[in-house]
Amino acid sequence: MQTKSKNNVERLVLAVQELSMARDLNTVMAIVRSAARELTGADGATFILREGDQCFYADEEAIGPLWKGLRFPIEDCISGWSMIHREQVVIEDITLDARIPQEAYKPTFVKSLVMVPIRTIDPIGAIGNYWGHHHKATAEEVMLLQSLADITAVSLENIKLYNELEQRVAARTQQLEEANKEMDAFSYSISHDLRAPLRSIQLYTDMLETDYADQLDEGGKKLLSKLLSKTQNMEKLIKELLEFFRMGKKELIYQKVSMSKMVKDLLATIKEEEKTREIEFIVHPLPDAAADSMLIKQVWINLISNAVKYTKYKEKTIIEISAEERAKTIVYCVKDNGVGFDMHYADKLFKIFQRLHSQEKFEGTGIGLSFVQRIIKKHRGKVWAEAKEEQGASFFFELSKEESVQAVD
Repeated sequence: MQTKSKNNVERLVLAVQELSMARDLNTVMAIVRSAARELTGADGATFILREGDQCFYADEEAIGPLWKGLRFPIEDCISGWSMIHREQVVIEDITLDARIPQEAYKPTFVKSLVMVPIRTIDPIGAIGNYWGHHHKATAEEVMLLQSLADITAVSLENIKLYNELEQRVAARTQQLEEANKEMDAFSYSISHDLRAPLRSIQLYTDMLETDYADQLDEGGKKLLSKLLSKTQNMEKLIKELLEFFRMGKKELIYQKVSMSKMVKDLLATIKEEEKTREIEFIVHPLPDAAADSMLIKQVWINLISNAVKYTKYKEKTIIEISAEERAKTIVYCVKDNGVGFDMHYADKLFKIFQRLHSQEKFEGTGIGLSFVQRIIKKHRGKVWAEAKEEQGASFFFELSKEESVQAVD
């Protein structure tokens, strides 16, 4: 007897494991109908679903045909009685129970049965076990069947949730596909519809400068110079916009990045370009990281270039680059002694085309920091800034330490 109970427990555990992996109703029904028979030694098992005021006999496994695919009014069948009253039903002789619709059972092999609700609070179905001989189900058999029904209720709720999530993912995927198509169309428009007239403007401006510059007075030359500058800025803006949109579709290629070497190389280029300025770069040890090298390079370029730009009116520029290793992350920082900004407007910093300083004083496209934020988000990190007006600014970006690697000399 103990061996049989042990086997039943093992079979129930197996059913739990199988149901935990089920992702559709048919799989659940197949698992339950088989487990229900094996747990009680029954000659048949049915899986019934409640559909409003009807009982739908959705599946069965038995020695003879029962009612698979049929629907009955909930008041007319024993499974309906079990769901309405939220009770287990044990019947040793179906011919002696007034709740049994005798006409429905006459063509079948059924002599005895057990019916248990799937979820006793607001039942959503029932599981029936049937015997071809008179059999009074034991308390253990009823308990095993009810346990299976309780587990089934959880599985059905999980499937409902899983299907809802799948539908949301499918809808979200469709939205993203549509957004990508719109973005591609927009990128094409920027690349062709905007660049074409811009090239014409640049061509005519170059011709004007080459062929007619000596016929212009000082005012005309200044206007021509401004026109050249504006067209160059527009070309730069278009280029950065295209990069901004394309970057969103780029797959990350992780590799070990020597942050110290990358920053050192960038600073060498900047020093060459800014020979007339007195700039002191203070660089602390920077831990290596696993990241997309090309994109992280763009982060450093934008942050360091901004620090150089917004300190240009300082007699002496001081830019400090450092890093802090935390429990799960590495935080990199670029700090300057430039004009800073009012922290009340910090939320605008990383929005595309948002600027906290005038174009006349500090030229730019307003895309750089948006680019930085997008790159860091793709790396599952975050970026932020701290500043005070006329007291400099510090820009931070954080990468997961789980992705970080040990530095190698």
